[in-house]
Formats: sequence, structure tokens, C-alpha cells
Amino acid sequence: MAEQKIGIIMNGVTGRMGTNQHLIRSIVAIREQGGVSLANGDKLIPDPILVGRNSNKLEALAKTYNIERWSTDLDEAMKDSFNQIYFDSQTTVRRAEGIRQAIKAGKHIYCEKPTATSVEESLELAKLARDAGVKNGVVQDKLFLPGLLKLKRLIDAGFFGKILSVRMEFGYWVFEGDWQEGQRPSWNYREEDGGGIIVDMFAHWRYVIDNLFGPIRTVSCLGATHISERIDEQGEKYQCTADDAAYGTFELDGGIVVQANSSWAVRVNRDDLLTIQVDGTEGSAVAGLRDCKTQHRVNTPKPVWNPDIENPHDFQAQWEEVPDNQFFDNGFKVQWELFLKHIVEDQPFEWDLLEGAKGTQLSDLGLQSWKERRWLDVPELKI
Repeated sequence: MAEQKIGIIMNGVTGRMGTNQHLIRSIVAIREQGGVSLANGDKLIPDPILVGRNSNKLEALAKTYNIERWSTDLDEAMKDSFNQIYFDSQTTVRRAEGIRQAIKAGKHIYCEKPTATSVEESLELAKLARDAGVKNGVVQDKLFLPGLLKLKRLIDAGFFGKILSVRMEFGYWVFEGDWQEGQRPSWNYREEDGGGIIVDMFAHWRYVIDNLFGPIRTVSCLGATHISERIDEQGEKYQCTADDAAYGTFELDGGIVVQANSSWAVRVNRDDLLTIQVDGTEGSAVAGLRDCKTQHRVNTPKPVWNPDIENPHDFQAQWEEVPDNQFFDNGFKVQWELFLKHIVEDQPFEWDLLEGAKGTQLSDLGLQSWKERRWLDVPELKI
């Protein structure tokens, strides 16, 4: 058994998602487990160079997690032929520029979504990568959540019969920053900085819906800015110019109706921050981030509407948990391992920049639907 090292430029890892999910729980975790096992028995060891604008943050991260390389000079990192992969988890408005530079330098691309601020720019990036012959992938982490993997298991087993409808509830209360510090960055609430929950979450809903339930054919969306004023990281008051809630309806192939509510201004009274209820002719299921519960047709209770008496049903107790039956690793880490094998062994990896562009397309259509107050078709994307 031999070790192979692969250089990865990690741009934007000083942000919350870049630090926690991509650096600590993915790349550092892969290094600590001894690398990724390859088909020939070798171990592939990620060797990242942390890149960003704040040298103090980069140096501190590198020291804390035993990373040897860091730099504020992206150009120099791009020139180094040892670095085969460029990863980008910057804010959305900066991402396209970094990806273009990396494609020009011949680097393979792996990035967060949204891949760009418009579907036209997202498609341009996909075409540039294809024409340059560089491999590329987009983070689609929710497909690897334990709850959604259990839901996929049910779908593949035919548990639901004919799927009729899907209801997705996502969100939580993000503090305004006055009496409690906000738990999301302030740029999320400024349209001019690439913020907004439609831009953020519709990219997720696109790949979740497409991969689990089928292609989206039409969309209707109503957005809202429920909280108009917040306090930023410097303690300064600012006006919220981006949407913090979105109420979407999607029609899929076969007539499946999906309702997806997303909000950073909602208090949680459900099993998890994200719940997905699927109702079918033979049974129903509710999936969260890690758990999934079912109710089969033969176990469905028969409630009768009668507000004059106390409710005789304990509805929550009438559902059955889907067992784990396997080990579930961190979803970001799992997809990183698949992408690394894609680069080194040419293993299949279907979540490319074109798939990322589909997410941006749905975000654009959601914003347009809100503005024009009408249903819109979702055309097929090609490059």
C-alpha cells in the first residue's frame, strides 16, 4: 500500500461552511482517517493549501488543523502544478471569477452552490469546464443526509406506491443581532451581496427534488422580507434588501405536487430544521436530517373531524422509525471522497457544473415568479 498526495486549493474556507463542513469535517477528517482508499489499495491523501484574504484567519486555521500550506496569493497557488483541484466556498458573488481562473489554469473544479448569481453565468462556467476538459463537481450535500438516504431507500423499494405530493418545511429563527447575535452572516440578508433565501435554498431544492421525486416542470414562488432591519457583525444596523422567506410550489413529471416553505423567520415546531413529508397511495413518510418515519396504508388511523371533544389520537406515536441499517458518515465528507475518486480513478460523479446551473435556474425562476406573480415553466438546460 502506497500513499498518493493530491493538492487542493481551498478558497473561502475561513467562512462558516468552508471551515466547519469542508475543512474540519471533510478534508481534515479524511486526512485523520489515513486518506481515501483507492481500488489498487493505495491511500489518497488530500494536501490542501488554504487561500483567502485574511492572513491571520488562514494562519490560525492552518496551525489548529496541522495544515502546512496557506496563502493570500491565489495566483501563485494556481501556478503550482501540484495543486490539481480548485475548491470554492466563497460568497456567491465571488465564485464565478475564481472558477474561471481555475479553469484557465487547468484545475479540476469542485465548488459550493449556487455556482454563480445567474443561470447564464452558471451555464457559461459549465461550458468553459467542458471545453477545457477539466473534471468538475458541485456540492449537493443534502442527498447524503441519513434522513434523505432512508427516504431514497423507501422510494427505491416502492413503499409509497404512486407518490402524490411532497411537503418540505425548512428554516428556523435567525436572531436579528440586537439582543442576541445572529447565527448567519449579514450578507445573507443583502441582495447586493448575493444574499436571499431563494438564491440559497432553491439550489438545494432543485437537486433534492430532481434526484428523489423527478424533474420539475413548473414553479410558482412567493418571496418575502419579513425582518426588514438587522445588526451586522460590527454591531451596525443595516436594511435587509434580500428575501428571508420563500413559499414555493412545484409541479413534477407525473403530476406530483411539491410545496416547499423556506424561512429564516420561523420558530421550529417540528421534528427537525428540515422535514420532508411524502404521501403516496400505499404509505407516507416524514424525513428529517437524520431520521425517517413511516406510516403504511394498513396502519393509517381513521380520524373523524369533531372539535367538540378532546383529540383521541396520539398522531406522532402512530409512525414507525426507519432503522439505520448502515453507518452514515458526514454528507459533505462522503461527497468529497467520491469527487477525489472521480479525479484519480475516473469513478462516476454525476453532480457537475451543469447540475449546479439547474439550481441557479430554479432560483432565477423563483425570483421571476415572485416578481411577476405567475407560474413559470422550467425548460431543460443544455450546454
